[in-house]
Formats: sequence, C-alpha cells, structure tokens
Amino acid sequence: MQKPEMIIFDYGRTLLYQPDFNTSNGNKAIYPYISRNPRNISFEEYDKSIIELFAKIKAERGDIIEIHEHNFLKLAMEYMDISLSVSIEEAEEIIMNGISQGAIMPYADILLDYLNSKGIRTGVISNNCFSGDALKRLFDRLLPRNKFEFVLASSDYIFRKPHSIMFDIALQKSGLSADKVWYCGDSVVADVQGSKNVGMFPVLYEGITADRTNPFAHQNDNLKIDFEYLHITDWNELIDILEQMI
Repeated sequence: MQKPEMIIFDYGRTLLYQPDFNTSNGNKAIYPYISRNPRNISFEEYDKSIIELFAKIKAERGDIIEIHEHNFLKLAMEYMDISLSVSIEEAEEIIMNGISQGAIMPYADILLDYLNSKGIRTGVISNNCFSGDALKRLFDRLLPRNKFEFVLASSDYIFRKPHSIMFDIALQKSGLSADKVWYCGDSVVADVQGSKNVGMFPVLYEGITADRTNPFAHQNDNLKIDFEYLHITDWNELIDILEQMI
C-alpha cells in the first residue's frame, strides 16, 4: 500500500446519500411541466406508468448495462404521448432533486478539504441513471469546494461497475498508472472488486448517514475479500491513515 496520487470515489452512500428517497416525489416534481397531454393522463396514471416502465427495463438490463435517464424520459414521454415544457436535461435535474435533495455523508467535506490541501487529486465514478453533468451539479451544490477532475456516470458510458471500462477511462483521464490510484466505495462487488481488477487500491467505506441510518446493513454480508484493501467506517479514519503515510 503506497500513498495515492489520486483518490476516486463512488457517489451514493460514499460521499453523498439520498435521505427521504422517493421515486414518486420525482415524478410529482416533473408532472406540472407536462405541456401536452391529449389523453389527459392523471398524475396517478403517470406515476404508475413511470414506475412500471422502469421496473421492466431494469429487469431486462441486468446488472452490467445502464439506462440513461434522458433515453428513459424520451421513451416514457412518447409511450404516454406526452410532451414537456422543459428540455430533457432540465427535466432530469427536476426529477433528481424531487426524488431527494441529497445530503453529505458525515465528514465527506472535511476529507475532500484535506485531500485538496495535500495535493491529492480526486474524481468520481458512479453507477447511476442520471448523467455525469447532473451529478457534477449536485456535487457542486452540496460539496462546493470539491476539485473533482471528472465525474463519470454509468449512464454516459453504458457499462456499470464492476465492469472495467469506467475504471479504465478514469485512469486514462488521470494520466496515472493504476498503482497510484485508490478507489473508495461502499460495495464489495462493484467498488472493491471492480477497482482491484484494474489494479487500483480499494477502500471499502461503510459509514453511517447523518440521520444515523445504516444503508449498508446486509449489503456486503458473506462476500469474501482475499486481497489487500482498507475497510473504514469514518472518513476521519482515512485522514489518519493518509497522515501516517505523508
């Protein structure tokens, strides 16, 4: 284990989380922006159709292929013969913020400030149907001092972690070899094994959200790791470890 020149993070339940997550609230947020609705589809009908359509797509896609929110919205709007008064990009953000305003995982802001002060570069790789641009704006709102060099979302690159492609693209963007990069995330399969497979040093983070709920309960149970990695439950632990290496 050597001091990293760059640390790349997962998004959900790693740097940020989504309190009061509710898909229907996202649908409720975008429904007033429907500008053409010849079938007079009610909100209840709209909400039901959106949830059912996404469930069908998720069942077909499996765990490796991602569906981009822009494509899903285009499908849903044309399926219901509906038009919006805002662009797909604007609709995506309205829906994302309607689902949850988002919140910072405890001490994530302190960790990023520390990494910035030590010249350790940062970036993000996320399995997410929302675009990297939308996620970057969310990070800028909640973690305004971030210096992420990139925010890669699976929606923009088709493949989901643990597939190697987004890790490889991140390395290419960084200009670094894999042994100089650490990757932090909450999933043993997607994050720890995924980053290890491309030669990054993995960090498994299982923190408690600010509202004291544990989103990691049973998520990683019975998953064995037979290679070197770090397991932390508080971002201050990572600061302490890095301090000893600097």
